[in-house]
Amino acid sequence: MLPRAGAGAFARHAYAILAVEVRKMVRDPTDLFTRAVQPLLWLLIFGQVFTRTRAIPTGSLTYLEFMTPGILAQSVLFTAIFYGIAVIWERDLGVVHKLLVSPSARAAIVTGKAAAAGVRTFSQGVIILFFAIVMGVRVRLDPLSLLGAACAVMLGGALFATFSLVIACVVKTRERFMGIGQLLTMPLFFASNAIYPLDMMPGWLRAIAYYNPLTYLVGALRALMVEGGAATIALPLDFAVLGAVCAALVLVAARLLPGIIR
Repeated sequence: MLPRAGAGAFARHAYAILAVEVRKMVRDPTDLFTRAVQPLLWLLIFGQVFTRTRAIPTGSLTYLEFMTPGILAQSVLFTAIFYGIAVIWERDLGVVHKLLVSPSARAAIVTGKAAAAGVRTFSQGVIILFFAIVMGVRVRLDPLSLLGAACAVMLGGALFATFSLVIACVVKTRERFMGIGQLLTMPLFFASNAIYPLDMMPGWLRAIAYYNPLTYLVGALRALMVEGGAATIALPLDFAVLGAVCAALVLVAARLLPGIIR
């Protein structure tokens, strides 16, 4: 464990990174809305069509209600997985060099950036939630459910942004990063329970889904957002998996971060 003074310095440095990243987002909010277009199209087109066909068994939920938490998780994934490219830009501008020679611990730098990604995905989550309500999705609006969903979204954003940072530290170039990012997003999305239940998957795909962090993010959001969406008894497991994977990725990214400038 960190000493008390060390923990305080860690928190201050992480918050400083977070504040800088949030100011960037506030100055250019158009990115939030443009990135929300794709998940909204999934809800408006894919969700409406498959709700009418009733091809996928979703119990007491309409298909639109079933997929809304999955599309929110998709938005978290697609936004956060490309977060690492900003770090490559910062390296080219010399910003990363300055951060690495500052008194801030590497883990504090990574934690601040991960928290900023969580704030960004939370902002998009609010947009998607608003449109889901407008479209008639029976969303849980009690304070505890909304708070839990917000925590799940921010934790998922932090997790996938840190994963993105690890990739950026390994590949080091924007071209390679974009290729790998695009390669990973769709397998992560389709090998989860975002748009169909786990029970419908063949055994080999279901086995992969159980090792996919997105599955646990979708499970948490479905239990918290939609009435009858999932058993809330699994919530502690969902949050424990997300938290443990995020913490492990922070440590890995902190170790790899200096390598991005070599």
